[in-house]
Amino acid sequence: MTVQAIRLFGDPVLRTPADAVVDFDKQLRKLVKDLIDTMLDEGGAGLAAPQLGVGLRVFAFDVDDVVGHLVNPVLEFPDEEEQDGQEGCLSIPGLYYDTVRRQNVIGKGFNEYGDPMQIVGTGLMSRCIQHETDHLDGVLFLDRLDADTRKQAMKDIRAAEWYNDGLQVKVSPHDSQGRFL
Repeated sequence: MTVQAIRLFGDPVLRTPADAVVDFDKQLRKLVKDLIDTMLDEGGAGLAAPQLGVGLRVFAFDVDDVVGHLVNPVLEFPDEEEQDGQEGCLSIPGLYYDTVRRQNVIGKGFNEYGDPMQIVGTGLMSRCIQHETDHLDGVLFLDRLDADTRKQAMKDIRAAEWYNDGLQVKVSPHDSQGRFL
């Protein structure tokens, strides 16, 4: 098992847009394994590479007993239908807020070997795909909240046991190109 430390709110890597994956190699497969192992260990529905300190466009998911990953995702929305429900984030542990997302999504990208793939998501899978793709763009679900809820979320974060004003940035075992150090 290759469980890694998850970056918490306040770490600049979470606000930095990730680079496209260009090398579909052994190091990328190691990163995908680390993402899946860490996500499963934490009990999350998804985990994006920036949450492990890696600035690459890849995420893992575990929704309704479907475990997988998507590299270089591009999202399409087949309709305008929305959903509103509780959303949380492993980088903002223990806090959940109603967040509006699209009900249906098609995520197109690649697997760890560079083969084209797509994920059609509805409900929770759709929410997960959108949430994790946001991470790859440097966007947190807090950014999707209405102003009053976001203000309350920030107050809750500052009061959280894990929050640290003197944030210490962790070093990832992967460099930004996905190579293992």
